Amino acid sequence: MRQLLRTAFVVAVLFAAPTLVSEAAGSGAELFEANCQICHQAQGVGVGGQYPRLAGRATVIASSPEGRKFMSQLVLNGMSGKISVDNQFVVGFMPGFDGLSDTDAAAILTYISGLESQQLQPAAFSAEEISAARLGGRVNPSEMATIRNRLAGQGVIP
Repeated sequence: MRQLLRTAFVVAVLFAAPTLVSEAAGSGAELFEANCQICHQAQGVGVGGQYPRLAGRATVIASSPEGRKFMSQLVLNGMSGKISVDNQFVVGFMPGFDGLSDTDAAAILTYISGLESQQLQPAAFSAEEISAARLGGRVNPSEMATIRNRLAGQGVIP
């Protein structure tokens, strides 16, 4: 019951706020806090079984061209469906943040790619990468889950 109430609260907050926080001069950390932290938690630690952990995983994903393309598409299109993260299934919904500028979306992805990663340097995303993903056309959120699961099977996504 608590999980259902928490999910209902998050959905209500997301749909009640039609304008995303977007600050051209905002840092990736500030933009993450304003747009992503409600689900993925401070420092991207996530909530097991509900909201995937980003810390320590995003850098690995961003280390390959396929992973970078996926992350750029994900931030714009969102995702819905069943995925496995840290050996736990998550069935959920992430809204797309296509209202963010390309610069702000890139700043968020650069920030999350540096969370808790001692092995790899943060991957700097560019506004041009986000623009290319945007020009590639809209991808259905459930199709994003299919793409994600395929990339996980190939070892691109841990």
